[in-house]
Amino acid sequence: MLIALWFLLSAGAIYLACEYFVNGVEWVGQKLNLGATATGTILAAFGTALPESAVTFVAVILGKTPEQKDIGVGAALGGPLVLATIAYAVVGVALWMNRRRLQRADTLVRVGYQRLARDQSWFLAIFVVKCALGLIAFAFKPWLGVLFLAAYGLYVWRELKSSDTAPEEEELEPLKFQPRSADPSLWWVAAQTTLALVVIAFASHVFVKQIEAIGIAWNLSPHLVALVLSPVATELPETMNALIWVRQGKERLALANISGAMMIQATIPSSLALFATPWLFDAPLMVAGVLTGIAVIYLWWLFRRGRVDARWMLPVGALYGVFAAYIAWHYGTQL
Repeated sequence: MLIALWFLLSAGAIYLACEYFVNGVEWVGQKLNLGATATGTILAAFGTALPESAVTFVAVILGKTPEQKDIGVGAALGGPLVLATIAYAVVGVALWMNRRRLQRADTLVRVGYQRLARDQSWFLAIFVVKCALGLIAFAFKPWLGVLFLAAYGLYVWRELKSSDTAPEEEELEPLKFQPRSADPSLWWVAAQTTLALVVIAFASHVFVKQIEAIGIAWNLSPHLVALVLSPVATELPETMNALIWVRQGKERLALANISGAMMIQATIPSSLALFATPWLFDAPLMVAGVLTGIAVIYLWWLFRRGRVDARWMLPVGALYGVFAAYIAWHYGTQL
């Protein structure tokens, strides 16, 4: 009962903190004169990606056993899989369910399709290299981690050059810490965003611990918890952000947040793992890589053709179910 209570409380705290975070980060973007989409791809993505990046850092840099380092490698592969499958499917479901609330006659996703298609191609190019490195061993592999950091730096530079503006229907809501101010001070904007991020990080840590405790209580395989349940828990902030933005009719920001987080997951955790581990994949990690690639190729094709119906994003969610079933079968046969 105590585990269930902490599970629900931490999930609720993450959602509430995300409400304040998305509100604050939009104001941060305006104060810094960032392009509307760059607010989602850089600021929101970097903020919400901190918890899972911290998991990878602690596991691969500070971990003393091979098992601990394996957790970091699993997080570096599991994060992108969750985002490319569950997170996009959640956006599709949320748009479809909120169509009447948003007073829309259709379920089309209102975003810059070509830009999202380009983000998918960037991610796929980096991800293919990342997975290929997991299949071979050579002496200077750790040094290639620098290239992943450089790739993310190039992505950020490209996003900062963007000068897109938010549509009229995406006007900023008042800052929650200063609801009566039409132009809140930067100090209050920074305070709200930072405090929300701290709560998200702490609540996410508690949530992950409860997931692990539930796994033990239900006698689930540690591998099933580490590879299937924990990544879903660590990616919860991005998913919550997406739900909140979609509810406000801002799916452009929701999808920008997801694609930006995917770029972070493809580069920064991978570079840390390359620096500190052999970065060699076993069968489950290979399957995770293949399923992530399939999801991203489908999303690239979807956005490339334009006029995307929200319901067309739902099939990618099933790929995570395929992965969970494979993990359960793979480790079940070893018992």
